[in-house]
Parts: sequence; structure tokens; C-alpha cells
Amino acid sequence: MALSWMWGLGLFFSVQMTFMFGLQGLLTFAVPNAVGLALFGVLTQIVAKRHGRGPESLADFFDKFSRPFRLAFYLYQIIALSLTVFALASYLFVPLNLAPGPLVGMFLCLVVFVVLAAGCLFGEEFGIGKIKYGHAMAGFGLLVCIGILLFGTGAATSGSVQWKSPYTPVWGGPSLLGYTIPLLVGLLVGPWLDLQHWQRAIQIHREKTSVSGSYIIGGVIFFLLLLFHGFMAMWVMGKGAEAVAMMKAVDGFTYAHDLVTRYMQSRFADGSVIPVAYFSFLIICAVTTLDSGYVALKWFLGRNVEKSQNVLLSMVPKQFIASPIPSFLLVAFITLSGILANWLYGKADLVKLEYFMVFYASFFVGYASLAIARCFVPNSQQPLPQIRMFSMASMSMVIFAFGYFKAETSLLILGSVLPLAYVIWLVVNTDLLRVVTEKAGEVMEKASTSDVAAIKAIAKTVAPASPAAASAVVQPADAHALGGHFEGKWFVYSMIATYADTNSVGNVYFGMYGMYVGKTRELFFAKAMPDFDLKTTKFFILTRSFEHKFVREAREFDTITVKIRVADFNRKFCTLEHQIFGSENQLLGKGQQSLLFVSSKDYSLLDIPPEMHKAFLPYL
Repeated sequence: MALSWMWGLGLFFSVQMTFMFGLQGLLTFAVPNAVGLALFGVLTQIVAKRHGRGPESLADFFDKFSRPFRLAFYLYQIIALSLTVFALASYLFVPLNLAPGPLVGMFLCLVVFVVLAAGCLFGEEFGIGKIKYGHAMAGFGLLVCIGILLFGTGAATSGSVQWKSPYTPVWGGPSLLGYTIPLLVGLLVGPWLDLQHWQRAIQIHREKTSVSGSYIIGGVIFFLLLLFHGFMAMWVMGKGAEAVAMMKAVDGFTYAHDLVTRYMQSRFADGSVIPVAYFSFLIICAVTTLDSGYVALKWFLGRNVEKSQNVLLSMVPKQFIASPIPSFLLVAFITLSGILANWLYGKADLVKLEYFMVFYASFFVGYASLAIARCFVPNSQQPLPQIRMFSMASMSMVIFAFGYFKAETSLLILGSVLPLAYVIWLVVNTDLLRVVTEKAGEVMEKASTSDVAAIKAIAKTVAPASPAAASAVVQPADAHALGGHFEGKWFVYSMIATYADTNSVGNVYFGMYGMYVGKTRELFFAKAMPDFDLKTTKFFILTRSFEHKFVREAREFDTITVKIRVADFNRKFCTLEHQIFGSENQLLGKGQQSLLFVSSKDYSLLDIPPEMHKAFLPYL
């Protein structure tokens, strides 16, 4: 877990933060990064326990939870992999000058494809079940490299710890405060959109191991890796200004992501094991991110393509769509676009690592925050407002980018906090609407039951019961479990699907939804017409038509909630509409039915009887 999270941002940005702000900058970056990783495991463990005790409970939850976020999950992974390859090529292979000037572009293209091919190879070789063994071996190699670097260079005993960096004035960009809030927000919620970590958490839970314990240990290891790389940067900075490689970019700021790489290349003789150890450290961290990304994309794309009913996708071979190879080619295109733009411009870098970071500090914050809310806040399970979320994410990204280029702290903070505040508003607003609806439903139901009791009392020439007493008599103690209840105009009845409701695949059989609606309709009739008697009635209610649109599937032991109300009527026919919701309050389906009325004597068609007008009118 520590290695898969040690991607390009964590790997080289720890050096840049140390260069800009010293140890305080390194800790500002490393602490929320490691805490966010550990918290993901702790909270995911809670989610797994809430949704069942079987080994597949977390996997089943993710199947439903991830559907509205599929594009966000995919984009997050593509940008993370592109960032990692871009950083490795730009801050390791470019400074090494391994090819003469005219061939640099071709050399960098080959490097990108070799690095991606290595990620594909290891990902295909190990898979999620065995990747921990591959990464354990890589971790051992990483430990050897760290030992050589710390003790072979004397960095372990140099004492070159700098709380504040002497190069802060040289940096010339945003302040430490301008970085602090975006780092806190982006890094604490970041893992929630990372497919690699969701797949790992599911596999850990499947193997009946502690997800929280695993991620806490992984977070500690990751924190130590960040500190090590930052301390290597401080060790180089302690050698004096002549040892620090700096470069201005087109934005006018000074960057030093590759200061350790350039120092290793220039200060150690050929054949020395120390620069080899450092370069190996960088390559191991990058490749273990890429192979994890390959495995995660293969898992994610395969599951979604298998369940997809999209007509356009059905025209393309499933093996092609489900393969991570096209996605890795997209990563290669994005990476090479940035690298070659820098190489062709020549004077200064056009693209820097921080430009990728903008997405994680602003664009993805809203999606990740809403994902967390949908895991723990029951009232946030409304359909995802895709257009509004995308618009807010894009606007916040532009604000953050403008604040970065202008080194304006307030805009940087606004760009990160704005999507978070919007998600909080969405969740709170939904909850307020639920509370108001429930209260209105209670008031209307009490008013309705008290009126019925009063009418009955007048007819029998007895004193009417008080509204409170009438409500106490008519309303059952547990409306959900017994006969349903009203929420405003909607009659609501809940039940739990069992194995008898499912088919051989394991999901609820399609015909059961009609039975669920039928049962709820009869209970609605019983509530609305308590005096209806089949033996003495002058009319029968027949179903003229029934329509239902299936939206999502349900499985055994899901809570099925059916809502039904009177939608419309004319002289002859009455229309009822219904909605069906699942355990997470997600819409499973909706539809309507048309009722007609016939005489109980000769089955001749009747106008809607007055008794039905009286019974249905309050719920229209």
C-alpha cells in the first residue's frame, strides 16, 4: 500500500516542498498524506462491517457505490499514472542526459514506453492476489537502496535538518499557507477515488485480514518514505548553493524536483553504487505504482464492461474495452505531450508536476467528498448531480490554477474549499428536505386519521375521539413493519428481499417488482378505504395497464421500499404512479398503472365511484 501510494506526486513533490519551505514544508505535505491513507483503511473497515459480515460485503458495497463515480474513478487513475510516468521521465531520465541532443525526443519516447511496459508486465504477472509478494520483494530492494544512501553518503549523520529553507525567497511562488489548506483537503480525501486502494481494501477484507490495521501500518511506512526523500533533499541543500540544481519555468517560479538526481549524477564517479541506489529507489517507487494501476484498471474495467448494457459498447470486442492496454496508451500520449512540449520549447519548462496536482487539490475534491458522504450519511443517496458536480469541479480547478499562477493564497484556498463546501451544502440540503417531508407527512396523516374518526363518530352518534386518541388507535406502533405509512402524498411500504425473490444469477427476479408494487397497492387501498368489503361492495377495481422501467438491480437481503400515490384520474380511469428504492435509497425502478372500475353484478364499466373519489382525493 505504501509503495502504490508513492506515485509521482509523493515521490518528487516531497523534494520540491523541502526545497521551498524546508522541514515545515515536508511535514505539511507528508502528515496529511499519510493520515489520509490510514484513515481510508479505518473508515473502509467500518463500511465493510455495516454492509454485512461476509468476505464479499465490501465488494458488493463497492459495486453499488461506485456506479455514479465510474468516470471520476477512471480519470483519477489515468491522471495519477500519467503524472507518475511524467515525473520519472522528467526528473530522472532527462537530467541524466543519456542521449545526444537530436535524439533526446526519441529517447524519451522509448523511456516512457519501457516504463509503461514494465508496469504492464508486473501487473499481468502478479495480479491482486499475488501483488503483495511482488511488492514485498520490491520493498526489500527499496530498503537496501535506502540503507546505501543513508550510510554510504553520510546523510544519516550529517545533521542537515532545516526547519525553514534558505531557498524560499528564490522560489517566488505561492506561500506555505497557500499550499497548506489545499494539501490538507486534497490529501485527506484523495484515496477515496483511487481504484488501487479500493481493490486492495476489498482483497484484504476478502482474505479476512484487518483493513484498518493494514492501512495504518501502510500509512506509517509511507510517511517514513516521504521523510527519507525529503531528508535526502535537505542533505543536498546542506552542501551549499552550488550543489542545488534549480530551474525557472515559464510561470516564473523556481523548481528543483530533480535536485537530488542532478547532485548524484554530477558528484559521484562512474561505477559508484550510490547514484545507482538512488535511481533504483525512484524506479521501484514508480513501477510499483504502475503495476498496481494496471491491476486496478483491469479489475475495474472488466467488472463494468461485463455488466454494461450500452449498445455502442456492444459493437466493440469486450476484451479490448476491458483491457488496461488502451488506457496505458492514453497515459503514454498524455505523458509524451507534456515531456515533448518541454523539450521542444527548450528555454524553460512549459509543463511541471504541479500542473497535474491541480486536479487533486481542486477538481477531484468534490467527487471524493461526496463519495465519503455516500458511505456514511444515509440521506446523501440521491442521484448524483453529474452536470452540477462537473461544473463546480471545473470552476474550482480554474480558480485554483489562477491562484497558483498569481501566487494568490486566497484563490488557492478558495479553489480547494469551494467543492467541499458545495458537497456539504448538497448533503445538508437533502437532509433538511427529508426532515421537512417526514414532518409534513406525519401532520397530514394525523389530520387524515382524526377526520375519519370524527366522521365515523358522527355517523354513529357518539362523541368523536380526540385527534391524539384517534391517531393512537389507527396508527400502528411500527408502520414500516406492519402496514406501511404515508410520507406526504406517498404511501410507503418496506420489505426485505430474500432468496425466494431472486433468480439463479443472484439478483431479484424482474417479476418480483410487480408483486412488490401490487402488495403495496393493496395496503394503500386498505389504508385509504378501511371500510371496503369485498362481500358487499357495488364495484370492483381492475388493473387496466401496468408499466415499469427498471433502473438498477437489487440482491437478497436488500431493503426494498415501494412508494405509491395517485397521479391522475378522469371520469373512468385512475392512474397510480410508483417508485422503488433499494437499501441505499437508490432508485431501482419506477412506473405507473391505470385502474378501471366495473359493477360487481354484471362487470359493466362504471364511472369512478364516489367512494373512490373520497378515498383517493387526499393523496392526489
